[in-house]
Amino acid sequence: MNINPNVAEVAFLLGETSRATILTSLMDGRFHTASELAFMAAITPQTASFHLSKLIEGNLVNVEKHGRHRYFQLANGEVARILESFLAISPPPEVRSLKQSSQVKLLREARTCYDHLAGKLGVDLTESMLNAGYLEKEVRDFVVTPKGEQFFTDFGLDLCILKRKRRSFSHACLDWSERHHHLAGSLGHGLMTHFFELGWIIQVPSIRAVKVTDKGKVGFKQAFNINV
Repeated sequence: MNINPNVAEVAFLLGETSRATILTSLMDGRFHTASELAFMAAITPQTASFHLSKLIEGNLVNVEKHGRHRYFQLANGEVARILESFLAISPPPEVRSLKQSSQVKLLREARTCYDHLAGKLGVDLTESMLNAGYLEKEVRDFVVTPKGEQFFTDFGLDLCILKRKRRSFSHACLDWSERHHHLAGSLGHGLMTHFFELGWIIQVPSIRAVKVTDKGKVGFKQAFNINV
């Protein structure tokens, strides 16, 4: 008799290509309709609805109903973290078109990992804050130093509010494309949200990549000493 949680059920859900595509598409942290996810996975809306029902049963996806419409999102940040870990050990996609090649490049440069920044930008940003002494690396988390507390406060973040959120504050998330850790948790989310508010980054339509604006190139250089 097996007394451990049934890993096979989760593996079964992840083992189907369309379901895996739906899950990685939801790693942008936003709500999507079944039709949108069907388009991303290149399947029919009916097939997408079937797969989504399986993912909901497996507690990997949540659904919200608003009138006649249903919107889907990853269940939580822990699911996103596990998916990012799977991506880190998965073989790269077979590039079959110029469009796909461009999208892969955009994802590697900068993307959302559920609710924080990932890709080269996310890793470079984290390395910059470590080198500046704003963060210190522990085993699974980053620790904000006194110097970092002053920096983040001056930058416009309320650390007291971020620390009160019911989630980890500043854990280390393994980046699947860079194979280094980037900053996640409520602090990572707070930073990414602030970058959007400042107009330093914008969302790339249809995929979870983000693009650094001209204003952002100046801002990241001045505030974090990184060239993007």
